[in-house]
Amino acid sequence: MKSKVSVSLIILILVNLLPIFGVIYGGWNVFEIVVLYWFENVVIGVVNVFKIMTSAPSKDDAEVNGQPLPEYLRSDASKVFHHVAKFFLIPFFTFHYGMFCFVHGIFVFALLGQKSGALEAGSPISGMREITGSLLQSDIKWYVIAIIASHVFSFFHNYLGKGEYRKNTPSELMHAPYGRIVVLHIAIILGAFVITAMGSSVGMLILLIIGKIIIDAKLHLRSHKKLEEKS
Repeated sequence: MKSKVSVSLIILILVNLLPIFGVIYGGWNVFEIVVLYWFENVVIGVVNVFKIMTSAPSKDDAEVNGQPLPEYLRSDASKVFHHVAKFFLIPFFTFHYGMFCFVHGIFVFALLGQKSGALEAGSPISGMREITGSLLQSDIKWYVIAIIASHVFSFFHNYLGKGEYRKNTPSELMHAPYGRIVVLHIAIILGAFVITAMGSSVGMLILLIIGKIIIDAKLHLRSHKKLEEKS
């Protein structure tokens, strides 16, 4: 079991190392890197919809807020309730998380985009589609593909393959991505502002990427710690 977790962690680290090549050989700036990390949040949200959709909490394994299911949720009828609840939770999560990412994106494009010169004066909303489209036409698209592949692999390998779909209820999964985003992106955005203020350099950008890898790896290990303890 531990070797399988290591494979997932290695893939996560390798994918997160790719922006270093973009910085060194592609001339990526801090704005492009933060936009990529913002796009990863969108991928995480899409994958989480599939997690909610396929979740089938077991009476023995499922938890709510880190605690075993209360007795009233251990009946067979509760399983039906969990599946019915998906019809309400998935649209709600899609709307709420979508708005969360949209506002986060506006913040990134409005502040970092204008400071880096990538976004000209005007509405950040009008520039988001154009800038995102141009980025995806560049070599950055390979990083985007790698990020998508990494999270899809984790979904099949960890969530389905190792039975994580039995560990949490749909309502618990609905809140799961927010903790990662808040912790990780506060650090990323603060680091990006410091780099922008000090003058973007290759060394500073690499430090930002390495910092993201360290935080991401710790959050990854924490999220799978319970599963390792039960193995």
